[in-house]
Amino acid sequence: MPLGQRVGDKSDSRYCGVETDFIDDMPHVLTHNLSGGFDFVVAPLVDPSYRPSFPTNSASEGFVLPVAASDLIVSPAQWSSHVVGKISSWIDLDSEDEKLRMDSETALKQEISWASHLSVQACLLPPPKKGCCSNYARSVNQILQGITNMQLWLRLPLVKSGSIENESFDESYDSLSGILYDSWETWNSFRLLCEHHIQLCVALDIQSSLPSINSLLRWFGEPVRAAIIHTDAFLTNARGYPCLSKRHQKLIIAFFDFGFQIVISGSLIHSIPQGRLEVFPANDNDNLGEGAPLTHELKPYLEYVAYLYQRMDPLPEQERFELNYRDFLQAPLQPLMDNLEAQTYETFEKDTVKYNQYQRAVCKALLDRVSDEQASSSNTVLMVVGAGRGPLVRASLQAAEEVGRKIKVYAVEKNPNAVVTLHSLIKLEGWESIVTVISCDMRCWDAPEKADILVSELLGSFGDNELSPECLDGAQRFLKPDGISIPSSYTSYLQPITTTKLYNDVKANKDLAHMETPYVVKLHKVARLAQAQPVFTFHHPEFSPNRSNQRYVKLEFEIPPDTGSTLVHGFAGYFGAVLYGDIYLSIEPSKPTPTMFSWFPIFFPLRTPVYVPSGSHLEVQFWRCCAPAKVWYEWCVTSPITLPVHNVNGRSYWVGL
Repeated sequence: MPLGQRVGDKSDSRYCGVETDFIDDMPHVLTHNLSGGFDFVVAPLVDPSYRPSFPTNSASEGFVLPVAASDLIVSPAQWSSHVVGKISSWIDLDSEDEKLRMDSETALKQEISWASHLSVQACLLPPPKKGCCSNYARSVNQILQGITNMQLWLRLPLVKSGSIENESFDESYDSLSGILYDSWETWNSFRLLCEHHIQLCVALDIQSSLPSINSLLRWFGEPVRAAIIHTDAFLTNARGYPCLSKRHQKLIIAFFDFGFQIVISGSLIHSIPQGRLEVFPANDNDNLGEGAPLTHELKPYLEYVAYLYQRMDPLPEQERFELNYRDFLQAPLQPLMDNLEAQTYETFEKDTVKYNQYQRAVCKALLDRVSDEQASSSNTVLMVVGAGRGPLVRASLQAAEEVGRKIKVYAVEKNPNAVVTLHSLIKLEGWESIVTVISCDMRCWDAPEKADILVSELLGSFGDNELSPECLDGAQRFLKPDGISIPSSYTSYLQPITTTKLYNDVKANKDLAHMETPYVVKLHKVARLAQAQPVFTFHHPEFSPNRSNQRYVKLEFEIPPDTGSTLVHGFAGYFGAVLYGDIYLSIEPSKPTPTMFSWFPIFFPLRTPVYVPSGSHLEVQFWRCCAPAKVWYEWCVTSPITLPVHNVNGRSYWVGL
């Protein structure tokens, strides 16, 4: 049964599994573990004592693989929903022993073939042995070419080089060389050899010791499907029950947020009083009562994981709204070239936070523009350029009412369909004497008078990617020399990220154009590898005769030294905008405007992911290019390796003027 009910959470993290030994009675294995509260088992499908070079059947009888159960004994639905196959751990395809290597290759193919026949959804592969994993990866890649509906989970210990604490774990320490290795490095080599195959995933073994926070964060951009927690990683509280350290608790809760499933592994090593399982209180691991009779030897660990899940806060309403957009690639809007549809306007108009900020900015500008003594006699001319269906008109009028200033509003909109709605709104609200609707492109309009305040909402996810600079350059000719522009400036930001999911989604298109196109996306399963840095800044109004909207910047990102090596799949783009004075809008991760949802980040992919060794820096160069009819971006990495410039001459992506 699921770990609990959490509002809005429909991810696989609700389900907890258990790792079992081989038993040739799969119906019993399923009955015992599912009735004990677990949702699935990670179980060997073939007797681990089996070796292909020593068949147990005589040649006359024909060979029969020693499996856990006939496919008929367990229903197809149970195989598919409740069993993750576990490939034999003795397999070593990179062994120097040729016989073991050949046996391993044969057994691997046989066991995965049997698992595929049973229609299980995933198989857990044993971790690569120390040293090279090239033959193992080659064999797995061969297998991946022939399966369609099954994932392969590569088991890896969650360890990183440089952590002395990890020396006690056999998986992380090579006693011959005396060198600790980084399990992420093993994963990276393996997936590169398998060409980033979308069905190759990771299952992490959680030990009692954890690497640094930055090292852990790398895994959130990888295709991790499960975290296997060993019973010996649990501490013991004052009552003798299992619990986890604070660091482990935070990690498991983060895993829940990213949709990782938890698997309990090992035997019962805690002495549960009177054979009864735990009832966990809200906040105190050391003051626990007794619950129902113990029905499964690992139930105390399951109950503790369920306790961690159930004490998580419900997903906020904004997160629930954005669930379906997580890691979903969308083409950026081009409102200058295309007319937006009603549904698009409807979605953006629901963002009350954004319009409240605009209203505050207009309030502040009106107070600075018109003194209290002039309030009754002065009429401020305010122009909303790109008025859409009128939310900025409404915000401006509410601001004028709030501060007791009189305004005259021009609502300029090029979309004839939105203009219809504007006229209806003005008539409905009785604004005919205050608001004049102009059905025209702001760059072509011949204004009858100069504006005191120019208000616009032309920002994209990267600040300037919806051509706010070009639009406002065309509109500022009817702004007074001392006039105010809202926004007054905006800056784009760039950040290197690991995002296997997005990279594979872009790569699946199998063409150059998609690999050179930026996408708007609600980033979720990503690892942010360094602090975002500013890229381009635009100020308004800009009356300089030599102004240009072309830009170029070179950025150098330092990956924190305790992170280890990383793989950069692309760059996340954000923006921050000063509306007026200290009124700010931002989606940049270090200072976001709370609960604002009008803009998702933009993702600039790399045609070839860049491996950044531990201790190295990443250098990227970025251009904003302008031509008479279009604007586009070009980008490239120049360190630690040099990649070709992406999107040369806007060949794959451009924004039309």
